[in-house]
Amino acid sequence: METLLIKFPEEALGLGAIAAMANVALFDLRVYHAVEHRETYAWLPATVDVAALQSMLSAKHPRASLIRLWLTTEVVGHSSGQTAPWFYMVETDVRPDAEAEFDQWYGTEHLPGLATVPGTVRARRYVAQTGSPRHYACYDLAQREAFGSPAWLAVRATPWSDRVRPNFMSTKRTMFRLVQDTKEA
Repeated sequence: METLLIKFPEEALGLGAIAAMANVALFDLRVYHAVEHRETYAWLPATVDVAALQSMLSAKHPRASLIRLWLTTEVVGHSSGQTAPWFYMVETDVRPDAEAEFDQWYGTEHLPGLATVPGTVRARRYVAQTGSPRHYACYDLAQREAFGSPAWLAVRATPWSDRVRPNFMSTKRTMFRLVQDTKEA
């Protein structure tokens, strides 16, 4: 399944502004503000007119980027059904000679393991169709404390994780909070 991600660097836009710009209904949109810096990420359905949206972004938000992502894995989390006001994302590239092991590790150990952590609502993995970073791991969290909890750290501290992680390149890890108010900016 394809989805679109708009990255607004150093900007904080609200739900209403992004929905109007992308010409989508509010319920089709998920907007997140970074917790530790000024950055906004908006997730949109792939049914959006990409050419029109790209043109509008170029005119109104020239520093924003539009990325087409393909969902490769989705795992229901331990806390499925709870609201998820927190969103943790890892963006990375991987050394080409390590891609196969990276994919196997993410699919069989890492993503399913983090999904079992109390507080994790859902875990997903996407691959960008073009550009860099290519890999996106996303975790919807019911409580921010799930990230960094003993259960979370145990999943990250496996021998396989220790072997795979050095192959990451240009990695960015960000904690976001869900924007729920259409007036929030």
